[in-house]
Amino acid sequence: MAQMNLPTISSGDGGLTRYLEEIRRFPMLEPQQEYMLAKRYAEHDDRGAAHQLVTSHLRLVAKIAMGYRGYGLPIGEVISEGNVGLMQAVKRFDPERGFRLATYAMWWIKASIQEYILRSWSLVKMGTTANQKRLFFNLRKMKSRIQALDEGDLNPDQVNQIATKLGVSEDEVISMNRRLSGDSSLNAPIRATEGESGEWQDWLVDDSESQEETLVRQDEYDQRRGMLRSAMGVLNDRERRIFEARRLAEDPLTLEALSGEFDISRERVRQIEVRAFEKVQKAVRDKAAAANEALTPVSA
Repeated sequence: MAQMNLPTISSGDGGLTRYLEEIRRFPMLEPQQEYMLAKRYAEHDDRGAAHQLVTSHLRLVAKIAMGYRGYGLPIGEVISEGNVGLMQAVKRFDPERGFRLATYAMWWIKASIQEYILRSWSLVKMGTTANQKRLFFNLRKMKSRIQALDEGDLNPDQVNQIATKLGVSEDEVISMNRRLSGDSSLNAPIRATEGESGEWQDWLVDDSESQEETLVRQDEYDQRRGMLRSAMGVLNDRERRIFEARRLAEDPLTLEALSGEFDISRERVRQIEVRAFEKVQKAVRDKAAAANEALTPVSA
């Protein structure tokens, strides 16, 4: 998709406010309008239709981007990266699959923004694994849930709770918390180059969700759950029991408890757990790749 002429955030005072006012002028689309525009673009490469699809979803990008303001990066650049993800989503969107563009585009917008943040944060060079990335993007959310709102080190119980929930070591939690707290405190002033004044915490978004967002989130959750349930079909009964008890349970069973249940060693339980996880992970990747391929238009 060729680069579109979209509104931009100026570097002067009030740039973000003006941008938000400007994108609100683009009308939201009714389901049938969206469907017809998507068909016109997919079948006739109608760039005008694509432009309408993109501009009608700029508010979605801005809302998602606001959730990533705590990483100390210019909000204009974060939004721009999100817009790139939106354009990729429009390019690959298939209206015949029966869901709204917003539901599909959320994945592309978040992925584009997160990749930009990871590229921009030199401190995240140490965190290239999936678990490290999950820790990087979820640490603040987890701290908020357990009321660990103060800057500085977490107490041992908080560290243990976050490490267990996110599947990383306690040392990784401590290290990442110090990096994030030291480099992008919510009380830090917004840089002048961003065209806004105040502190980062002044720009935190309202956590309450609209009905549409709630439905989108539920749809996203249902899709992930369905994909995982389908992928677990590759496991035998013992692998499934161990995988569920160790990876999916709210209070995971210990290796010792499962070794007694199956009359095998703890090390054998651990090996089965790792193998089961790898099998499920591969099955999920294969299904996601197949879904992606199905969504990609076939060139004439």
